[in-house]
Amino acid sequence: MIIAIDGPAGTGKTTVSKILAKRLSISYLDTGATYRALTLKALDNDVDLSNKDVLIDLAKTLNLQIQGENVYLEGVDVNFKIRTPVVDKNISLIVSYSEVRQIMVELQRKLAKIGDYVVEGRDITTVVFPQAEFKFYLDGDTSVRAQRRYNELIVKGLDVNFEDVKKDLIRRDNADKNRSTGALKISEDAKIIDTTNLTVAETVDELIKNVKKDETGR
Repeated sequence: MIIAIDGPAGTGKTTVSKILAKRLSISYLDTGATYRALTLKALDNDVDLSNKDVLIDLAKTLNLQIQGENVYLEGVDVNFKIRTPVVDKNISLIVSYSEVRQIMVELQRKLAKIGDYVVEGRDITTVVFPQAEFKFYLDGDTSVRAQRRYNELIVKGLDVNFEDVKKDLIRRDNADKNRSTGALKISEDAKIIDTTNLTVAETVDELIKNVKKDETGR
């Protein structure tokens, strides 16, 4: 069983997906972490991000393991480093290359090949797992999403400015929605959940309610 969850940044998608997986006693996969790990690898190796061919080779040889919520790049835990502003600022260009996305999508499918998973990202319901049993799209007000992202970075001890965070979020939204391959869009059969005025717990409850409802034949 695959529970696919799409949506823009700041909707609580990652936190909600982790909790949902635990509540349902199934596995969790953040596909965004695979792209973030690739971005980090490219930055660490001073790769020219406009050089598509080099990025394709890097994606093919990416030594990545995901164990539950832990992300390891070449055996090193990179959970913190892949979620820093420098990765946020550079990931959009990397994910815009269709050839790179094809390689990463195959990796994501391989990671969730066995067992039941909550899988979250930007194109899960439309590209990675279009036949998923359950599809959701989380959305929210831009300012609220930016505030959530800002709070998250402050808690991590990073020195950030709210307006810069909001501008980066809007830029990422536009890039995600307008790229030619794997664009962020709402699947026709996805349940849309607006998280603007919902707590994390309320959002999880809403997801579980819809899963249970479908399991019992609506």
